[in-house]
Amino acid sequence: MFPFFFDWTIIILIPSMILAMWAQAKVSGNLNKFSQVPTKRGLTGAQVAAQLLADHGLRDVKIERLPENKPWADHYDPKARAVRLSAHVHDSSSISAVSVAVHEVGHAVQHSESYFPLSFRSGMFPIVKLSSGAAFPIIFIGLILGWLGSIDAEIVRIILNVGIIMFTAVVIFQLITLPVEFNASRRAMALMEEGRYLSTDDEIRGARKVLSAAALTYVAAATAAISQLIRLLIITSRHR
Repeated sequence: MFPFFFDWTIIILIPSMILAMWAQAKVSGNLNKFSQVPTKRGLTGAQVAAQLLADHGLRDVKIERLPENKPWADHYDPKARAVRLSAHVHDSSSISAVSVAVHEVGHAVQHSESYFPLSFRSGMFPIVKLSSGAAFPIIFIGLILGWLGSIDAEIVRIILNVGIIMFTAVVIFQLITLPVEFNASRRAMALMEEGRYLSTDDEIRGARKVLSAAALTYVAAATAAISQLIRLLIITSRHR
């Protein structure tokens, strides 16, 4: 049986899989819980985002409402200079909605200040988009050719190295995402407190829980990518 998927190295992925499941449960739980708690000021995510963008002189940044079928798909698009908010963030005045909206505004502010990790990540994105789709097929082909012994070992080594390099780019992208997201969350908390969008200690604690849980998902993604890279290095080392 071909050993790429079914060998002992699969255990390397187990801790990151557990972390990912825990992070997803935590973020879903906090988002859903604080989606039911309105802020005292009663401003929607879109209204708060618009005020903050105006406060920072970012009047050229658009706020776009995503379709109903894209829950929690909120993001900032630096190319389009648009803060895109899911329907229940755009239209809601809940703690979750305001926290998520302000986090995305944090990315817009990062962009306006040429925050290096964000610029680096944006520059890497086209490469990573290609690498993430091509790395596994390339490695898989290299492993099959090495397993069959049908071509020169040096060619197999080159193919495997190309696949590993491509997947390493994915890992770097995940790692550079961490400071981008952590910084945006810190900015979000500061902006919400300074602008008095959160009126009580309970609201502030709720927002921190929402943003901390969201940040944990990026840690889980980075951990999963690193674990997968380690596993691929072990597997491909047998065929080099």
